[in-house]
Amino acid sequence: MLAKNEVAKIYETLLSIPGMNETVKIPLTITRKNVLLLCKVIERGLLVKENDEKSLSLPDIISKEVLKELQELPNELLGKAGLTEMNQKLQSL
Repeated sequence: MLAKNEVAKIYETLLSIPGMNETVKIPLTITRKNVLLLCKVIERGLLVKENDEKSLSLPDIISKEVLKELQELPNELLGKAGLTEMNQKLQSL
């Protein structure tokens, strides 16, 4: 098994390949249920796991600018699906 710093270097290398910063348009048709679930998966994937030494989290390997873009993605998806208000109410529970 690779060490945490080795995995981080592999991801850094992959993310620095020419063309990786190009914008792509992805036509996507999914149910509102799956939009809501996808947003939760993205949000949880971006959480920092400070207590887990063996696990590599995304914030460990990506720049702050990319992290900010990824954090804004769920809000954009929820807005397009008309689920922003429902999501806010779910989070308040």
